[in-house]
Amino acid sequence: MGHFVSSLGQSVCSICLTTPSLSFVLRFSLCVPSSESRESEIIMAGTKEEDVKDPRIPKIASSIRVIPDFPKPGIMFQDITTLLLDTEAFKDTIDIFVERYKGKGISVVAGVEARGFIFGPPIALAIGAKFVPMRKPKKLPGKVISEEYSLEYGTDKIEMHVGAVEPGERAIIIDDLIATGGTLAAAIRLLERVGVTIAECACVIELPVLKGREKLGETPLFILVTSDAA
Repeated sequence: MGHFVSSLGQSVCSICLTTPSLSFVLRFSLCVPSSESRESEIIMAGTKEEDVKDPRIPKIASSIRVIPDFPKPGIMFQDITTLLLDTEAFKDTIDIFVERYKGKGISVVAGVEARGFIFGPPIALAIGAKFVPMRKPKKLPGKVISEEYSLEYGTDKIEMHVGAVEPGERAIIIDDLIATGGTLAAAIRLLERVGVTIAECACVIELPVLKGREKLGETPLFILVTSDAA
């Protein structure tokens, strides 16, 4: 038995179980046995007891495939297109986020390009919030405000429309995956510059080995599954 620290700073027990047919990890959560199709351990990483017991998580996790050496050698690409093909798993994914944020005073759902545009709009509609696209440079017409962030070699920017949000609004930031955390951190800074309060960042997948959540500062991060493949 071991311990790890959750996103809320809590110490959580982990128990490794092995049987002749499978091995998996329980971190006070429903865990999915490793499968040949995903080539990775995928476990749930909710932050509340009801999240941990959510029976929908294994279905969501098993619908995500890992593509080795894409888009370049050495990268294990987390492919959520297979999740989108599974109508039940896709609906469950949206429903979990909606259940978490509905009635919490969220007026802005900010989606990070590109796959944040898949999950953000249905969540925004369901909770009665507006959807704000956060895009790469020169993709939005009209006046924009931008925030720069670092890449492995060089820098990039994320932009949103001037006037898309108002000071005092409360937002969540949605993306499909957090890896190094640079884009989400830039989105946080951009929204905070114009007076928006960030309630939480939310992603379907986290790659903990890349330590992306460390770049988010005090902004909470909610995820559904984590993967060791990166």
